[in-house]
Amino acid sequence: MNGLNTILIVVGLFLAGGVYSFHKQQMPTSVVVLLAIGSAMCLAAGVLRIEGIWA
Repeated sequence: MNGLNTILIVVGLFLAGGVYSFHKQQMPTSVVVLLAIGSAMCLAAGVLRIEGIWA
C-alpha cells in the first residue's frame, strides 16, 4: 500500500461523510449525488490499486 492508495481512500471517506452531512442539512439532491459519485469513485480506485487490478 502506498501513499496514493491511502489518499484515495481517505478522500473517499471524507466525501462519504460530506454526503451524510449534506443530506442531513437537506442540501440540493444534485450536490448530494455528485458527492456520492465522487466518494464511490475514490474508494473504488483506492481499493483497486490495493488489489493490484489498476496500476
